[in-house]
Amino acid sequence: MPRSGPGVPIPPKPRSGEGGRLPRRFYLAMAVITLFALGNASDAFILLRLNDLGVAPVWIPLLWSGLHVVKMTSSVVGGALSDTFGRRVMIVLGYLWYAVVYGAFAWFTALPAVIGVFLAYGLYFGLTEGVEKAWVADMAPAPARGLAFGIYNGALGFGGLAASLVFGLIWTRVSPTAAFLTGASLALAASLLLYLAFSDATDSGDQ
Repeated sequence: MPRSGPGVPIPPKPRSGEGGRLPRRFYLAMAVITLFALGNASDAFILLRLNDLGVAPVWIPLLWSGLHVVKMTSSVVGGALSDTFGRRVMIVLGYLWYAVVYGAFAWFTALPAVIGVFLAYGLYFGLTEGVEKAWVADMAPAPARGLAFGIYNGALGFGGLAASLVFGLIWTRVSPTAAFLTGASLALAASLLLYLAFSDATDSGDQ
C-alpha cells in the first residue's frame, strides 16, 4: 500500500461507482420509474371497476386471492428470467403488460373477459416488483443502498399518491375508460424511455 510518510498509509482511491455516491444512471432510472408510478393508481380502482361491471362484492375477496396466486407464481419465474435477460428487459416487459391490462380494462365490458384481465394483471407484479428492487441494488454501491431504497420507495409513494388523485379525478370528471387509458399511456411512455435510456445495458444485471 502506498505511504505518504513513514508509517502513514494512503487509503486506496475508490473505484468508479464506489464511495457511497449513487451513479447518474440510478437517478435516470428513478425518473423513469416515477413516470410509470404516475400512472399506477391504487388497485382499489380496479376493484371498483369489477364491481361496476357486475362482479358481486362477495366474489371480490376470492378474485383478490386468485390475483395473489398469479402474482406469487409469476414472481418466481420473473426473477429467474431477469438473471438471464437482464433487469431492464423484464421491467420494460412488465410496463408493457401493465399498459395492455389497463387498456383492456378500458375496452372490455363483458364480465368473463374483465375477470380474465384482472387475473392476468398479476403477471405485471411478477415481471417487475422484485426485479425493480434487484435493479436498485445492482445500481447502488453497498454504502449507498439504504439511500437508494429510500429514494426508490419515495418515488413509488409520491407517484402512487399523485396517480390515485389524478385517476380519481379523471374517473369522476370524464370516465373510467379515460382514466385507464391515461394509466396505459404513461406505462407505454415509461417503457419506451426505459428501453432507450438504458440501451447500453447488456449484462445480466443491467448495472
